[in-house]
Amino acid sequence: MFKLQHTDKRDTMSQRSERRGIHVDQSELLCKKGCGYYGNAAWQGLCSKCWREEYQRARQRQIQEDWALAEKLQREEEAAYVSSHSSSQTQPPQSHSQHSLATFSKFEEKKTNEKTRKVTTVKKFFSPSSRTAPKKVPPEKESEKREKEKEEKLQGRRESHGENLLRDLKGIFTQPWEMASPTEESHEGKTPSPSITRQSSIETDRVSRDFVEFLKTLQKPGREIHKQSRGFIESMGNKKDLSAEELSECVQDFYQSMSDRLLNHFKGSSEKVDRVMDQVEKYIMTRLYKSVFCPETSDDEKKDLATQRRIRALHWVTIQMLCVPVDEEIPEVSDSVVKAITDIIEMDSKRVPRDKLACITSCSKHIFNAIRVTKNEPASADDFLPTLIYIVLKANPPRLQSNIQYITRFCNPSRLMTGEDGYYFTNLCCAVAFIEKLDAQSLNLSPEDFERYMSGQASPRRQDDPAAWPQSGSRVNPALSQIHHNLKLLSNLDKRQQQVIEGAQNLQTELAEWQDSVAREVQEILERYPLEIKPRASAIDAENVENDRLPPPLQPQVFAG
Repeated sequence: MFKLQHTDKRDTMSQRSERRGIHVDQSELLCKKGCGYYGNAAWQGLCSKCWREEYQRARQRQIQEDWALAEKLQREEEAAYVSSHSSSQTQPPQSHSQHSLATFSKFEEKKTNEKTRKVTTVKKFFSPSSRTAPKKVPPEKESEKREKEKEEKLQGRRESHGENLLRDLKGIFTQPWEMASPTEESHEGKTPSPSITRQSSIETDRVSRDFVEFLKTLQKPGREIHKQSRGFIESMGNKKDLSAEELSECVQDFYQSMSDRLLNHFKGSSEKVDRVMDQVEKYIMTRLYKSVFCPETSDDEKKDLATQRRIRALHWVTIQMLCVPVDEEIPEVSDSVVKAITDIIEMDSKRVPRDKLACITSCSKHIFNAIRVTKNEPASADDFLPTLIYIVLKANPPRLQSNIQYITRFCNPSRLMTGEDGYYFTNLCCAVAFIEKLDAQSLNLSPEDFERYMSGQASPRRQDDPAAWPQSGSRVNPALSQIHHNLKLLSNLDKRQQQVIEGAQNLQTELAEWQDSVAREVQEILERYPLEIKPRASAIDAENVENDRLPPPLQPQVFAG
């Protein structure tokens, strides 16, 4: 799915920096069948259409082989039974018993070997999901079986009539979105947190209401679509024991049948069909999410843990080792990198495959923007994949393998075969495959250094070992030179930080001493020049105590004249 480009080694440092990088041809992303659609590593390089055809052909061959094996075993059993009865009539009792025992033992041994050799296929043949013909019944039991089937059908018809009547009455008096599907209710007990349960229930109700409102615009076909969708969800509630591939087959069969009906109704208008199918996928997968995402019958959880451990062990990989054309020191580039990491982490919180694909598309667009700003030119596909690998390593998204498998199994296949969603998703699968196979040659390292870095015994060259670093005039790895330069900058920053801390401590000491000196000077001044408080000045006649003997003041008099 990916390959590496090699460049010649030259003497100059600039030419040595142009080392081999990660490169993917457009043709390598396409289906191996040559149909023109995007392939997928999970489908062995095929697109969803070709993989589905191959899967169905292989399944039909397997069913035919299982049926042939069952018929062969039945014929051998009948032949052994006939031979044992015929020999009992012609041979003496003693020889008859010995011959029948020998024949029976040989038959049992052969039968056991055949069953042991294809035990899984026989189980699959007899499972309810297999599309096989019914087993033959002897003529003497056929009439008895018919009568029993009639009674069961009559009883089942009565029960189904009562159930249908009850469901119709419930549908009359209950809003469609208030009816929880059996699948949703059966898996409600698996939720560990009540808050998550409430959140899931709220989201499910909201999606159901939106689906009903959308179907109202379609009128009569909307009612049929709602009926078919609800019936499919109820049928999936009885298929909990199926494998992940069989669950995917059921969902894809429903998509195909629904799409064919819509094409006939809309007279070939693919745009309207895609719009309706998007809503159908959103409604169905929101309801079935708990039962089909990372099912217990699959090994998705083990793959998730293995991928997380792998990415965690590669934490030392730098942006220079992958030849990523991104400069995170530019603010706009740094913001785009953070948004890309956020988008790919947020993918796990979505329920609908289309929404998960939207997160991948948004992440990829932020990556292209970061490359464009760094290089001041449009980004190329050769620059995109290394940057996507770097984003995945830096983000370590939760349940990455489960989300990829969920999209692969239950997304509308038309989205994965064409368009930007399919292109970005295919590149994400390539990035994950590259991370799983990442080796020393991919990073231009020696096998010894790669093993030491992976085991945690060492990290890329430390600054405190100057003897280990070659001189600037020698031939060095540009990535390691950049690491040495960064470590040197960090050392200078550490020294400056120590100087700032020492200066702050000195300033604090000087402030305390200055405060003490000011207090001492004030005390000395107070002791040298004591403060004298003089009495308040009194009025002129304040000391005249005989003022009561003075004559009264003159009063003006009026004379008549």
